[in-house]
Amino acid sequence: MSGRRVTYFAIGAAAGLAAGVIIGLMVAPDSGARTRRRLANEAMRAADLARSVADRAERVAALIGTQVDHALGREEEAAWRRVARLRDGVQRYSRTVMAP
Repeated sequence: MSGRRVTYFAIGAAAGLAAGVIIGLMVAPDSGARTRRRLANEAMRAADLARSVADRAERVAALIGTQVDHALGREEEAAWRRVARLRDGVQRYSRTVMAP
């Protein structure tokens, strides 16, 4: 999608959202103060839910990171053991080749 089309889409979406909110508030069955209080309560509940989800995601990411680090550590240890075995094999081979 071109940049101009994205800009027009964003402007249209923002205008539609604003119009929807205004119309919704105008035809709301409750008074303005009551509607604002209800909106504030809903916003606080949404913020609490977002914090809860973010905390849970952070814990999961930390757990996965720990598991990946552990797995990589085991793979690294195995790789270094293989390197040591190869080095020992090369040294043994070079001693047998160099022996008179």
